[in-house]
Parts: sequence; C-alpha cells; structure tokens
Amino acid sequence: MNTANLQLEGLLVAVAELTRLLVRKGLVEEREVEGAFAAAEAAMRSDQPRMEQLSGSNAEAVCFPIRFLSAALDAKDGAPLAFSELACRVGQSKPARAMASPSSQS
Repeated sequence: MNTANLQLEGLLVAVAELTRLLVRKGLVEEREVEGAFAAAEAAMRSDQPRMEQLSGSNAEAVCFPIRFLSAALDAKDGAPLAFSELACRVGQSKPARAMASPSSQS
C-alpha cells in the first residue's frame, strides 16, 4: 500500500477524534458539524468540471474523507475509532451516482 494512503488513514482518524472532542466539550454542536460536512460534500459534488474529469470511483474517493468524518461523528461517544470499520460503513452507505443528464452527453 502507498505510504501516503497510510498517512491519510492516520490523519482522518486524528481529525475525527478532534471533531468528536469539540462536540463533547460543547464548543460546536453536532448538527453544526454535520451541516459543515454536508456542505463540503455538496460543494465537491457540485464542481461539475472537476467531477466530469474523474471516473465514478475517483469521484467517490474525493468525497470519502468527508463521509468518513461524518461517519466518525455518528460513532458512539468514547468508542475507539477503527479506520477499517468506519471505511466499510462509508463504502456501504455510498449515495447512488447520479445518471448523466442528456445535456451533459453532447
């Protein structure tokens, strides 16, 4: 496996734990964080020029970190975060890829 991928796994778990800590300490509300993650994913998916450059799996890969952090926020308070478990949960809950509109097929 590429070393950068392993480093990103660690970074995602660290950011997820920091996010959960902020919520537990009451510095941000869970719904605010969920809203920020939803806005981030929507922004990525609405960047049509970029999404059209990517294969379906690469488009999903771009959104994976956001969806991973969202799944981590849903994990039980205090439960340790296992990257493989959360990654599996994210993979199983992928949204259906929108079909290309007729106007984009020209």
